[in-house]
Amino acid sequence: MDNKFSELKSQIEKAESIIIFSHVSPDGDTLGSNLALSLMIEKYFNKKPVSAFVGSLPSIYSYLPEFDRFIDVQSIPRDKKYDLAIAVDVASKDRLVSGTNIYDNAVYKVNIDHHKTNIGYGDLNIIDANAACVGVILFKIFKEWNLDIPKDVARCIYTSLLTDTGGFKYESTTPETFMLAADLVRLGVSPTYEFRACYETKPQAMVQFQAYVVSNAVFYDNGKIAFAKITRSDMSKFNATDDYTEGIVEVLRTSKNVEIAAILKETKDGYTKVSLRSKTVDLIPIVIEFGGGGHTFAAGCTIKKPIAVAFDKLLRRVQNELR
Repeated sequence: MDNKFSELKSQIEKAESIIIFSHVSPDGDTLGSNLALSLMIEKYFNKKPVSAFVGSLPSIYSYLPEFDRFIDVQSIPRDKKYDLAIAVDVASKDRLVSGTNIYDNAVYKVNIDHHKTNIGYGDLNIIDANAACVGVILFKIFKEWNLDIPKDVARCIYTSLLTDTGGFKYESTTPETFMLAADLVRLGVSPTYEFRACYETKPQAMVQFQAYVVSNAVFYDNGKIAFAKITRSDMSKFNATDDYTEGIVEVLRTSKNVEIAAILKETKDGYTKVSLRSKTVDLIPIVIEFGGGGHTFAAGCTIKKPIAVAFDKLLRRVQNELR
């Protein structure tokens, strides 16, 4: 057995209290992975971990099994001390935001991730930058532990895989990706149901909001750059929650000439959250300058400036990258 997988199992067996963290602005990978690990620990180790989310919980993933297990980290006392804290799909510790103190207070800390920018901030770091999603890593762990994977867990892993490969179309899609998908289908997952639940059940207001943002996007450098802004006023106009912005940047990237697409969203504290996507350009050097991280063609950061200032700074940096 892989030494790190064995160590994780040992720490789970020893722990009396366990908390599993998803990152801020949670997506399908961090939520699916969190639930998959939580359900397996409960089933095979007879312990019920706390599944914690940071910020707001996207309702579009409410189809996931036992979605109501998630607890807002702000409802947990900041001085609470867990025996074991596990972060899944959390590229850097600052992505835990208000949960950072609780994570740091744990007796033992685990970091399971697939971002190549992850520096390894846990006592135990299980990082595979070649994995399409954290669900891939968890599947390997469960198999090495010789545990049967129930359908509910398979569904959670499938969501992790489906969303982080963009419906099996991103560069992270490999033969291994399809082999894992086949294994999960054999375990009872319905690809049709999961796709519809994930991508085709948006509230009407969400569809209208996304159309509004896309229609107001601006293009630069002969269409090679696509930027769109989302202000707090825009969010209020459509009564939009944070999950309403998910997937918009991918739509911008579909424009034929676009090389780099970006969504800039004004945060409650007056800063600017940025999501970047590219077809061929490595985004890591760009987001690193702003303290961000991610993958080669999908990355993000938070620029601690008002949205108008952040827009100009990021645009100049992207234009320099393309020259």
